[in-house]
Amino acid sequence: MRIRLAKSNTTFGVAPEQSLLDAALAASLNLPHSCKSGNCGSCRARLLQGEIYYPSGPPLGLSESEVAEGLVLLCQARARSDLSIETFDVTTPERTFIKRLPARIERALPLSHDVIGLCLRLPAAETFRFEAGQYIDIMLSGGRRRSFSVASPPNDSRLLELHVRRVAGGEFSAPLFDESTLSSLLTIEGPLGQFAYRPGTAPMLLVGGGTGLAPLLSILRHVIDNGMERDMRLYWGVRSERDLYAHALLQELACRAVRGGVAQLRYVPVLSEPSPQWRGSRGWVHEAVLQDIHDMEKYDVYAAGPPAMIAAVRREFGLRGVAANRLFFDSFDYAPDALARQPTSAATKS
Repeated sequence: MRIRLAKSNTTFGVAPEQSLLDAALAASLNLPHSCKSGNCGSCRARLLQGEIYYPSGPPLGLSESEVAEGLVLLCQARARSDLSIETFDVTTPERTFIKRLPARIERALPLSHDVIGLCLRLPAAETFRFEAGQYIDIMLSGGRRRSFSVASPPNDSRLLELHVRRVAGGEFSAPLFDESTLSSLLTIEGPLGQFAYRPGTAPMLLVGGGTGLAPLLSILRHVIDNGMERDMRLYWGVRSERDLYAHALLQELACRAVRGGVAQLRYVPVLSEPSPQWRGSRGWVHEAVLQDIHDMEKYDVYAAGPPAMIAAVRREFGLRGVAANRLFFDSFDYAPDALARQPTSAATKS
């Protein structure tokens, strides 16, 4: 069966039982997407012609009104016939070419009790270009994969920094905390995703939950390293003090981000379960943002973290005046095969 992208008249093939998104990615078409689990709604497209079905039932990422308008989710939809679809990718980064490359584990540095900083060295002979905020897939056996956002900036793309959370029984994450994995050879695929820095002059509001900090850190480093004049506010939500694995680094970045004596980056950590000694912000990170900022409509918003946080940001920030075309988000959901084995074993982006 063939799928036609109406805006570009590009076509690609799709196999039986293959999702439309997987078929597009296999054809090196980096269509808008994020969680790949049907929750975030990033891969919405309009079905112009043909018939699709959802093997697991209607996805959560589409409302009844959106279904009535003819919208589908590419990550869940399967084709019953040839299709013509219209994607909403006008504001996405320029097309990048997806590559599959070997990568060697050069460093695995513990950042906290359950997060490791993994540095992957790519072949010197290969060119790998990505946008600040995008992610890569690490290929596992049987065609399975784990997705991780890149925390390093794009200026040195041969060494990629990932933030990997340790989970009990995690097929990929648990062995990383064993030093025997150093120098191991992996296979990666990327760059992937449309969550990426957009050039502009408007102030930026960045909201992260847990290891959702990783793509935001790539964006911050990109802006600061290139001397761009952007006013930035970062709110990072974690559970307790010991989970602030990048606290010192973010404080250092805030000190560096000064132009003409004016601070460009304000960093606010938010703890949901702090100790009695904590004197900073408490509660859910999106609520801390709403308490502090009363002119939300002027910001470009970048949010990355668990699905519940993303849903709250989309709902509450929209009610406070943030336009949909200025809200960019990346939902860190669970990989389907990991969910089948153990509900808390591994995240799609960790």
